[in-house]
Amino acid sequence: MLKPGATIGILGGGQLGRMLALAAQQLGLKVHIYSPDKDSCAFDVVRNFTCAAYDDEAALARFAGSVDVITYEFENVPAKTAAFLAKRKPVLPDPHVLEITQDRLIEKNFVSELKIGTAPYASVHSASQLAGGIAKVGLPAVLKTKQFGYDGKGQAKIAKGDDPNAAWRSLKNEPCILEGFIKFEREVSVIAARSHDGQVD
Repeated sequence: MLKPGATIGILGGGQLGRMLALAAQQLGLKVHIYSPDKDSCAFDVVRNFTCAAYDDEAALARFAGSVDVITYEFENVPAKTAAFLAKRKPVLPDPHVLEITQDRLIEKNFVSELKIGTAPYASVHSASQLAGGIAKVGLPAVLKTKQFGYDGKGQAKIAKGDDPNAAWRSLKNEPCILEGFIKFEREVSVIAARSHDGQVD
């Protein structure tokens, strides 16, 4: 457990990083933001920040030396960056978790292996695979880039009668996952936190 006055290092300086920093400060914790974006809005609410690339090992090492624990504001931080830092300071969640959650296909496969139901899906790495994916998943469906999509970005809906290849081209032929539509009654968001001793809140 962090004591008041300890410093949390946050990878990413966007809106979520800003909110996380403000919440940490209310608990008496200091925050150091690391982001490659010089216009990061989280920089405005902390005393210490580093503006450097995610692959700048010298800057990352200095950052690790100035904090007690490290986390990230979103899943698009490179897993290699988190793994590099984990050799120097605790990184939570574990970099392996980050590696799973930042790739939609890996994440879907992981959840499926746990026998948890998901929307039907198919891996798409080419136009021919897209046709096969549609045959498996059906239409309507959503084509999503495997990585770096958020808030509706990196997505293209394909309805019956649409040109699937146009959707594929709109995502610049990036590796994708095709997800089928499902009928549902409601959407529920659940957030859980687990401590080192296994307590879940």
